[in-house]
Amino acid sequence: MSNLNFPITLPSNQPPSMTSHLQTAVTPLHPPEMSFTNLALVSQCDAFPYADADPHAYLTRVNTYYQLRVSGHDYALGYMLPSVAEVFRGIPNWALDDEERVLTLTAGEDAATRSKAVETTLLALRETGHFEVLKKWRGELYAVYGRDKKLLFDVERSASPLFGVVTYGVHLTAYTRDKESGEIRIWTPRRAKSKQTYGGMLDNAVAGGIASGESPFESLVRESAEEASLQEDLVRNKAKAAGTVTYWYVRDERAGGETGLLQPEVQYIYDLELPEDVVPKPGDDEVEEFQLWSVEEVQEAMTKGEFKPNCSLVVLDFLVRHGILTEATEKDFIEIVSRLHRRLEFPTL
Repeated sequence: MSNLNFPITLPSNQPPSMTSHLQTAVTPLHPPEMSFTNLALVSQCDAFPYADADPHAYLTRVNTYYQLRVSGHDYALGYMLPSVAEVFRGIPNWALDDEERVLTLTAGEDAATRSKAVETTLLALRETGHFEVLKKWRGELYAVYGRDKKLLFDVERSASPLFGVVTYGVHLTAYTRDKESGEIRIWTPRRAKSKQTYGGMLDNAVAGGIASGESPFESLVRESAEEASLQEDLVRNKAKAAGTVTYWYVRDERAGGETGLLQPEVQYIYDLELPEDVVPKPGDDEVEEFQLWSVEEVQEAMTKGEFKPNCSLVVLDFLVRHGILTEATEKDFIEIVSRLHRRLEFPTL
């Protein structure tokens, strides 16, 4: 460990691989034959308890976790599992308060200095093999914002679930509309089986994380070329912003790495109606193929649990906005629509 700036010592009862230590009460994985309702699809992604709906479960969770804070900003930026927070005990630039259950980043007065301190810590933790999620180091930075929407620090993408901070992404639904009947068909990609996260599951036409300093729309243009081989001019001229989908995910084994990590997310949503002669094609090794499916075929795959959890929410939002899923066809319509737009407890843009 010649490049480490500080030693890290695990507690005597804590193995280097913490997967078993990070288990928590999450929605169990459903067997393939189980049929999901639309509300169940929402619940598997928006899995963190609501304070008003289940105060006991909510308080049990909140009182168990540690808050992540930044020095000079006296509020939570995310919730961390105790076994994760424990790893930061005694590490330079971090202060762990067990009585208040708070982990504070004490380094620096600006985003650049804080970001460097976070990077130094995470690189050391990766080298010592503490967390499985760090083995999938992406070399991409996610932004963490304060209450004034000011950047507090950047964090390596793969490490963001360790801190439980809000992350941001873009999702695009590409579809066609029959000129005569008006029937909508949705371009549906299948993720490569080799992917470590949600391998072989169905996805939205374009989906990806927003890098620090990147606008949602520029992220969309980049991801559209990389994932679906869609021309830049087409995306810039035809993609339509359709709001956001927000939820609070609790990671299970399909996400790869430690389970039980908290992942509150904001997805910027876009629609793109494609001409019949434009066919999305995989632009990288993350997607196996694209299929043009009827709404009924998409809904059937959703009931079988074939979609990546957050992609199901994006599809549901699309169906609501296009008048396909309504109060007349869905008994849980109001709750579903409400939970597609959860108000997160942490600062957001």
